Amino acid sequence: MAKKRGTGMAAVNYPTGMNLGGDPSQALIHATTTGNFVISLSSTDLGQGLKTVIAQIGAETLGVPFDTVLVDTADTDTGPHCMGTFASRATHRVGNAVMQAAEEAKKVMMEVAADELEASADDLETDGQGMIRVKGSPDRAVSVIDVALAAHFKYARTISGRGMFMKPKSPVDPDTGKMDPDSTEAHACTVAEVEVDTETGVVTVLSLRSAYEVGRQVNPGLVKGQIVGGAFMGMAHALYETTAPYYPATDYAPTGFSDYVLPGPAELPVIESVVLEYPSANGPYGVKGVGEMTANSPIPAIVNAIYNAVGVRINDLPVTPEKVLRALEAKG
Repeated sequence: MAKKRGTGMAAVNYPTGMNLGGDPSQALIHATTTGNFVISLSSTDLGQGLKTVIAQIGAETLGVPFDTVLVDTADTDTGPHCMGTFASRATHRVGNAVMQAAEEAKKVMMEVAADELEASADDLETDGQGMIRVKGSPDRAVSVIDVALAAHFKYARTISGRGMFMKPKSPVDPDTGKMDPDSTEAHACTVAEVEVDTETGVVTVLSLRSAYEVGRQVNPGLVKGQIVGGAFMGMAHALYETTAPYYPATDYAPTGFSDYVLPGPAELPVIESVVLEYPSANGPYGVKGVGEMTANSPIPAIVNAIYNAVGVRINDLPVTPEKVLRALEAKG
């Protein structure tokens, strides 16, 4: 009996969005009297940081400070339409809608600023710090706050915008099944190193090292969080998590989280990654989706590493110690 090490690799390409009748998302933006901007969505932040990146996209497009942009994820009764937060679509689809809305709102903001500065709107620019100025004449400037106040109380104008992103539904060729199912695709590759105890069947993941191509990163910190969390989640799926350990039999099914097997801090492997940026042609500032795919490639990479270590191919998940021992016994 021995502990044997192996290395496995797996790669994945992952679509952003789905071919669901256009898969649309809408966004609304309006300025308050204090110069803040409110982005209204029905797109839900599930903890992945959607509010943060949407505020960044809105602020960049408007040309205003990030901390002056508020994101209100309402509900389906009060917010503009959204198909949902799934398919790694939110930053791409919603981000595009927010850019459209922000461009419309910015046009009104610059028109009001032009009236205040007695200049042409085409000759104005924002500095990203809360000021609007005449190009080439930085002393001729007005604050976004003053423009918002003037719009409300002097010109009776609403600084607001509407946006909607929709990819037209792609028809399916009835003969070949060919279609265009998504807006863009991201890519990833993971190399896993494992140690297999041939006496107990226990598999220990030593490291997960990945390369991700995710388009342009709006927020590198959130991208890294997705990658680390997804790697650990993928490991859990590969080796631990199941609601039916003897499927299709229902014997010994967990009835709660007290007996649902999950890895803990002691099982955390070395997780390293590099991110490659090849901007999407149709994403907001080149964005692609990154969320769900981070848990995908670690799974087959771990299974391949087990095969490399002990020469047994296990095709159903999770790869439990019992399955490893039975496969080794069958191999002889």
